Amino acid sequence: MTMNYLFTPTAPVSVPVVGSTAHFPVHRIYCVGRNYEEHAKEMGFTGREPPFFFLKPADALIVVEAGQTGVLPYPSLTQNFHHEIELVLAIGTGGKNIKAVDAMKHIYGYAVGMDMTRRDLQNDMKKQGRPWCIGKAFDHSAPIGPITPVAEAGDVAHAEIALQVNEQVRQISTVAKLIWNMAETIEHLSAAWELQPGDLIYTGTPEGVAAVVPGDILTGHVAGLESLTVKVA
Repeated sequence: MTMNYLFTPTAPVSVPVVGSTAHFPVHRIYCVGRNYEEHAKEMGFTGREPPFFFLKPADALIVVEAGQTGVLPYPSLTQNFHHEIELVLAIGTGGKNIKAVDAMKHIYGYAVGMDMTRRDLQNDMKKQGRPWCIGKAFDHSAPIGPITPVAEAGDVAHAEIALQVNEQVRQISTVAKLIWNMAETIEHLSAAWELQPGDLIYTGTPEGVAAVVPGDILTGHVAGLESLTVKVA
């Protein structure tokens, strides 16, 4: 039986895969908050707190092909639009209550992502004790580059992660400084949600987050992966 829709369904969101004509179909986007110690400190927190998560809609992605520059629209309602460079995990095998010792085999590949943030709106919601989706889950808030399969990605767990704005370094660290490493993150996340093939996990950002303005060019990299470049429109 053919399904009769009231209107044409939205096409699925997908991300290109390095070295392949195949695309990675996106299910959900999970993000880890304050997962580098120095970033936690610059946001007013210290210590190894239990991990916490928030979500972005799949259609918040700005998918940028290798070697291209994506267009990042400056969002409405904000005067304080922040960059956050992140390593993204692309889940290829789902599961619930995944143990850290088994977690890495659930990863299909890795990508460079940016968790763009309307910081003033996020902070306003925090002060009022309200959800801060408006600061994180808005349109075009999740730029991402191509996904590199695990076998081709090298030692991602110890890779340098960095972001430049107009060729000036703003953020630089190593993935080894994650408070909750990739396997631990998957363990905690899969205890709360059943992970599915197609899920993306933005693993957190190091210190150095700051505002950008129209005309700025942002370039992010994680060693061993395709770089990600966007221009604020």
